Amino acid sequence: MHTVAVLALDQVIPFDLSTPIEVFSRTRLPDGRPGYQVRVCAERPEVDAGAFTLRAHHTLDGLKGADTVIVPGTAAPTAPLTPEAREALLAAAADGTRIASICTGTFPLAATGLLDGLRATTHWLAADLLAALHPKVTVDPDVLYVDNGRLLTSAGAAAGLDLCLHMIRGDYGSAVAADAARLSVMPLEREGGQAQFIVHDHAPTPQGSSFEPLLAWLQDNLDRNLTVADMAAHAGVSTRTLMRRFREQTGTSPLQWLHRARVRQAQHLLETTRHPVERIAEQVGFGSPTAFRDRFKRTTGVSPQAYRRTFG
Repeated sequence: MHTVAVLALDQVIPFDLSTPIEVFSRTRLPDGRPGYQVRVCAERPEVDAGAFTLRAHHTLDGLKGADTVIVPGTAAPTAPLTPEAREALLAAAADGTRIASICTGTFPLAATGLLDGLRATTHWLAADLLAALHPKVTVDPDVLYVDNGRLLTSAGAAAGLDLCLHMIRGDYGSAVAADAARLSVMPLEREGGQAQFIVHDHAPTPQGSSFEPLLAWLQDNLDRNLTVADMAAHAGVSTRTLMRRFREQTGTSPLQWLHRARVRQAQHLLETTRHPVERIAEQVGFGSPTAFRDRFKRTTGVSPQAYRRTFG
């Protein structure tokens, strides 16, 4: 079983701490077995969590042997990282452990030097400060998360959910991730490259938006050769209005959303059926197997065949 160690530093933000605990703890494999074992680790038995004090069951030694270490955000991101916590994170990295930060958890992770020369993100309000304190880190304030392989960072609040679901999808495939997303009442639409919603008035997710019926219709018609004009006609708006409002409410363009939805459906079919790739390409609306393979690899980083070998 995959072990996730959540590092609770002093003044940890409760939301950031609870996100990986809840998401990973509730993840179930197709046969009903839990996908993860989660443990909370801290330097001291009691940790200041702002509104309350929490008691951790594991010390920093709990990071040893974990497959993934999560560093949640803290209310004091510029507070010095203790030598003990720094050494524990460096030792985990040296062992090949995957390490991910949520929100301002990027600050203590950057303080170890592990992010030097890499792209990273954090809450948009803290991005300038992160860049100033750690000039060797390329700070991208416009994304939900950044995946550098063994080192991952996410933006604030709900972006931590996006990052957790992204890791679950990488560990166990899209079907398990989709089930975890349903339990979290969280969509899989939000990709890591989607802009953080800094100034938009609309909710960053499709649920409850005026385009929710359109998105449901698109999901039910992935096999059709749909154009932006078709989408606008179904939504009862002009193409110009569709483009503007769609991006405001989903963070992406209508065609980009459609491509991602088709790839997600293809992932599900690759995992749960033995249909040949050519048939799956047709089922999810790509004009040719070649176009499907190109789009699938651009989105997931692997070919459909390689994906099926891993998760089928």
